[in-house]
Parts: sequence; C-alpha cells; structure tokens
Amino acid sequence: MEPMFFVMAILGCGDGNIACTEARVEPARYETLAQCRADLPAALSRNTDLSFPVINADCRAQGVRIVTKGTNAATRG
Repeated sequence: MEPMFFVMAILGCGDGNIACTEARVEPARYETLAQCRADLPAALSRNTDLSFPVINADCRAQGVRIVTKGTNAATRG
C-alpha cells in the first residue's frame, strides 16, 4: 500500500480565475497539506511559462486514505 502524500497541480485559468484546467503537476511530493501550501508561491513562479491569462495552483491528496470513526485521519495536519 502506498502512503498518503500531497501533490501540487498547476492550473491554467481564464480571466477572472474561471474555467481552470489542470496544466501540469509539480514533481514534488509533500508529506502534509501545510508543506504543500507553503510551496505554492515558489511553484507558481516556476510555472509562468504557461499560456493562460491566470495561473493558479492546488494541493491534492494522493495515495491511500484511512478513515477512522467517520473522520478522514489522513488529511489532518
């Protein structure tokens, strides 16, 4: 079983930050959501070559999620 981790998707969006589509996924893996979010500004600056009016980023969970007593324990932190 693969452990839980986070990846950062780079999104290309239209004017007004609408109609966003995934343009690429950063190669880094993050152990926590907080670590991924902390790297958002740096990742956005690395991806200014995309041809969209607006570039955005989103941290997404990957891997196995464990649910305990109705709570998603893997996304804490």
